[in-house]
Amino acid sequence: MANLSPIVSEFETDEQAASYDRWFRLQVQASLDDPSPGVPHDQVMAEMDAIIAEAEKRQQDRAKVS
Repeated sequence: MANLSPIVSEFETDEQAASYDRWFRLQVQASLDDPSPGVPHDQVMAEMDAIIAEAEKRQQDRAKVS
């Protein structure tokens, strides 16, 4: 079990890195194989903009109360 440098890798061992790599590749393949329609980029960005705006509003509201 080789230890990995935290500067080079977020994993402590080669085994952890390999395990994550297998999991990640399975997730990507599952997404590629998924028959459901994709979500358009503009729709995702609009949804994220709304989430960010709401979070910023909540943060500003909390700052006013403090």
